[in-house]
Parts: sequence; structure tokens; C-alpha cells
Amino acid sequence: MRLRQYFSKMKGSTRGGPPRVSNAEILWSWIGAFLGIAGVAWGSSLFFEGHDIALMIGSFGATAVLLYGAPRSPLAQPRNLLGGHILSAAIGVLCWKLMSQHLWLAESMAVATAIAVMHGTRTLHPPGGATALIAVIGSGILVCAVSGHGRADHPAGRRAAG
Repeated sequence: MRLRQYFSKMKGSTRGGPPRVSNAEILWSWIGAFLGIAGVAWGSSLFFEGHDIALMIGSFGATAVLLYGAPRSPLAQPRNLLGGHILSAAIGVLCWKLMSQHLWLAESMAVATAIAVMHGTRTLHPPGGATALIAVIGSGILVCAVSGHGRADHPAGRRAAG
């Protein structure tokens, strides 16, 4: 492939952009995303404020895009959403526990394994890859939630304490 051909892909698909949606669908997408994220954030602050645990992680923003912006997508269905996040979080925690001395390996193993497991269980949900990565690199909170106990020795916990 030539360099010019490669960069011409930046223009988008040869079939055009994503289909236009009505203003009503845009409004309902906004309302759904706002209420969904607000509900998780409010529940997190209501039940877990002052504790080292939260319900909100960054990959939930991407989940909101799929769930409310592309609700007919197979990747946005409840089985994929729940299964993808739960399996990926558990895989991320496991990779971190087994390979925390080599974070580069734990990070790559978590994402690759999460994708393979989501494929195998038919729960593919793209934000699940981010959930697996967050469990390794940046969220002691997620590790607490998945493993059921605090993780003072997690990289995020060390950064927060330092």
C-alpha cells in the first residue's frame, strides 16, 4: 500500500460517513447518556464517598456512546455490556496480580486476553478492553471492586499515596 493511499483513508469510508440520525434520536441519546452516567456517578458518591472504592471508570464513557448512541449495535446489547466489562475487569486484575513486576506485559496480556475471552463467550464489548487496561495501570478502585478488598500495593494506590 502506498503512503498516499494509506493517508487517504483518513477521509473516511468510501461509502460515506455514518448515517444521519434525527434530532429526536440525538436528543434521546443525550438524555440517555446523561441519565446513565449521572446515575452511576450519583450512586457512587452516595454509597462509596469517603471509601477507597467507586463505581465509575473511564471506559464507561465509551460504553455510553455505544449504549445510547448506537443502541442497535450487537456490541451494545446487555449481554455484551455486562459480560464484556465483568470478564475484562477480572482478567485485568488477574494479569496485574500475576505480572505486576512487568507492567508492560500485564497491560498487553490483559487487553489481548480480554478480547479473546469476550470473543469466546460472545460478549465482545470494545470498552471492555479499556476496563482490562484500567485494572492493570490506573485504577486501584477497580481492583478493589473486582477483588473485594483494598489494594494498597496497586500502582494507582502507590501514586495516590505518594
